[in-house]
Amino acid sequence: MRRLSISRRVLALGGVLAILLGLFVWVALRAGPLTPVRVTAATVERHELSPGLFGIGVVEARYTNRIGPTAAGRLARIDVQVGEAVQAGQVLGEMDPVDLDERSRAQQAALGRAQAGVLAAEAQLQDLSARRAFAETQARRYEQLRAARSVSDEAAEARRQEWQLAEAGHAAARANLDAARQELARARADREGLARQRANLKLVAPAAGIVAVRAADPGTTVVAGQAVVEIIDPSTLWLNVRFDQLRTSGLRAGLPARIALRSRAGESMRGKVARVEPVADAVTEEALAKIAFDPISQPPPALGELAQVTIALPARPAVPVVHNASIQRSNGQAGVWVIDDGALRFAPVRLGASDLDGHVEVPEGLKEGERIVVYSERALDARTRIEIVDQLAGARR
Repeated sequence: MRRLSISRRVLALGGVLAILLGLFVWVALRAGPLTPVRVTAATVERHELSPGLFGIGVVEARYTNRIGPTAAGRLARIDVQVGEAVQAGQVLGEMDPVDLDERSRAQQAALGRAQAGVLAAEAQLQDLSARRAFAETQARRYEQLRAARSVSDEAAEARRQEWQLAEAGHAAARANLDAARQELARARADREGLARQRANLKLVAPAAGIVAVRAADPGTTVVAGQAVVEIIDPSTLWLNVRFDQLRTSGLRAGLPARIALRSRAGESMRGKVARVEPVADAVTEEALAKIAFDPISQPPPALGELAQVTIALPARPAVPVVHNASIQRSNGQAGVWVIDDGALRFAPVRLGASDLDGHVEVPEGLKEGERIVVYSERALDARTRIEIVDQLAGARR
């Protein structure tokens, strides 16, 4: 009886151990390190890809007119406010003339004096011209009389000397007239220079537009070249957009674009690539492009506003295409996990262009129809057991 009792205990213990061992194996296979990794799979397809670019841009003015003084001074008045529309040639403000008005009046008086000097020199020249003509006539007559022995040689020589003196006086009068005319020209140039300086004190709009910046108020001292007012043409606003250099192949002027301003959520506007900048940003490794509105929205966006820009590039020839979520890296090389009869094989690939939906060209490394892993619960290796499911929690469809 005692031996029978011990056998029952051994059998009961063995049963318990068998159950525990089975439970352990079940846990190891379903929830432990031997558990198959759940993955989603897709078939490699071959079709044309329409690459797209996405970038962030800032609204800028294509043309900005910065109006300021040509010489240092104090701002006397400013007649416009930010946001006001102005016309070409409109006076926006004026600098303090200091003593320019008094200097202009003094120069006007100097100009009048120079004009009077010219008139006096002309009258003197006319008088001496008449004296020279009379002296010439007398000298010639006395020469004839001396030849006839009617007058002495001394009288004839005296008339000749009078003629020579009249010639010298006439030449001096002509020189005085030239000097007076040069003085008149100098006085006029000085007056015109002061007039231009006085005109430069007025801040005039060179083109029509809207006042974007009013940088100074009356009484402020500004230096030469400092902008007091900035004017922009709202019809010429565009975006300065940055794109990843790796994706800008095919970017060129004229391509259509879609613009989404931060201030107008849910609204999309048309645009086009105005130009691609020849200089890229070497620090951020981004290419720069100007995107013009087509047409400009009303009211126009504010300067400095951020916008999202999407550009569709020309379609490319058909090649094998995969989702970018399937791209993994192993030993520094890009590739995908290929499913061969339930086993995994890492296939290195060469990547091409991509579109905005997450599809990537694979010119080399995959064939059409191969089954690949798209999403997985955790990192994979060649020995990982997998279970293919339709959807993983948190993965996009």
